Amino acid sequence: MFGFGMPQILIILAIALIIFGPQKLPELARTLGKALADFKRATNDFKASIEEESRAQEEHEAAKKAAESVKAVPPETEEQAEPGAKVG
Repeated sequence: MFGFGMPQILIILAIALIIFGPQKLPELARTLGKALADFKRATNDFKASIEEESRAQEEHEAAKKAAESVKAVPPETEEQAEPGAKVG
């Protein structure tokens, strides 16, 4: 986690215990946990919005290609495809 090993984490916890005291440490841990959860939620929302925009862009490009391919149909083919067209 963040490149810290178990000894480094224990040292940080010991220093936090000395600085903030045993009464304040649980409240500090709760606040830090809530902040990390909010940050994770925000990053997930951001990632989801980026993916949604990417999908929308891909769908737009696919629709554009489909419209271009319909425009590229030769006029003779359109006449043959009409239901009331005379055959031969």
